[in-house]
Amino acid sequence: MRKFLAFIGVLLAAHVALMFVRPAGATVTPTGDGLDIGIVFDLGGRGDKSFNDGAYIGAARAIKELGARVRFVEPGEGSDREAGLRLLAAEGMKLVIGIGFIFTDDLTELAQEYPNVNFAGVDYAVSIGKDGKPIDPPANLAALKFREEQGSFLVGAMAALVGDSKKVGFIGGMDSPLIHKFESGYRAGVKHVCPDCEVIAQYAGVTPEAFRNPGRGKELALSQYQQGVNVIYHASGSTGLGMFEAARSLNKFGIGVDADQFNEAPGHVLTSMVKRVDNAVFDSIKRVKEGTFKGGIHQFGLAQDGVAYVYDPAGDFDKKCNTTMVNLERVMSSKEQTDPAAWHSQSRDSAREADEVILKRLIERHFKHTGSTRARNLLDDWAQSRAKFVKVFPTDYKRALEEMHNSSMEEAAEKIAA
Repeated sequence: MRKFLAFIGVLLAAHVALMFVRPAGATVTPTGDGLDIGIVFDLGGRGDKSFNDGAYIGAARAIKELGARVRFVEPGEGSDREAGLRLLAAEGMKLVIGIGFIFTDDLTELAQEYPNVNFAGVDYAVSIGKDGKPIDPPANLAALKFREEQGSFLVGAMAALVGDSKKVGFIGGMDSPLIHKFESGYRAGVKHVCPDCEVIAQYAGVTPEAFRNPGRGKELALSQYQQGVNVIYHASGSTGLGMFEAARSLNKFGIGVDADQFNEAPGHVLTSMVKRVDNAVFDSIKRVKEGTFKGGIHQFGLAQDGVAYVYDPAGDFDKKCNTTMVNLERVMSSKEQTDPAAWHSQSRDSAREADEVILKRLIERHFKHTGSTRARNLLDDWAQSRAKFVKVFPTDYKRALEEMHNSSMEEAAEKIAA
């Protein structure tokens, strides 16, 4: 019996080892006719109430609306991430998605090894060449990038508008170029409405562990609040949970990130900078289903419904602040530069596209708080086709766009969805 068990153990070990053998010049033709998708989560995994949960929501939507079959992998440390991606690629998935910039190198390598498999990387870190221009990833790898600086600009403006202090705070997770985008946009938003305000910025660390250290987050937040800061914006994963704990204990405010984090500290969350990872994941899966998937760099900003801020009419917004925020949202949607210090306007067509997306978002808010039947019908039209959304009420739409330039988009949305 003991020899038999030992023999079984050897077979199992060999089987596991063969699963992760690195093929030389491997090419895999996806098997089956189904829309088979593989997703490997970032550090923190499901239940992080943020980044990974957003990816899961996008995948769940694809399951429901597109008939996708999604396999989720929640890795441990180090090489487990690469092994998870490799396993999904070897199984011939139609699309393999890595959630988080930490997958960048692994995705690049595997996309070259498996040219017949599509890959996508959320927050993929694009390299810059000697000429200062971005280096495109492999043709079968989509770099899903977000305009975090745009959403961060808006919550920075809000922090300065309602913070009742000349000091505002920022807590980043890992000190890295990605999180610097959040900080730079936030600083620009604060300075836009309060030029003499000071931004106190600190980072939890220099390794990925800095994204899951609530104790360090609380320590940094307490320090900032005690320096006169009333509002802190975090871009630090679960480390930010410590910031919310500090906000509760001192009766201050925090600003969430990636998802609506109101429930982390009800009454102490001013807003959240929402990063629509769900939209990016769903869009990538939809493109695979439609046969239009392409590698390269894909940007998701305000105009593409890739970032936003949470609006709560019952929260700490007065009418003047809300009007200011809505107008800033429209202006920021037509900015194409990623450097907040160099933003400038796009073409009229791009600005109009931004107007359409923001109008849709405002109608969503209107429906959420009023249950308007017309608002619901307009959102259904948008889901089917943006062109139909515009054509279904051309006169009203034209008038609404004109009103946006003369008053506020919030007022225009109220009239058009009445």
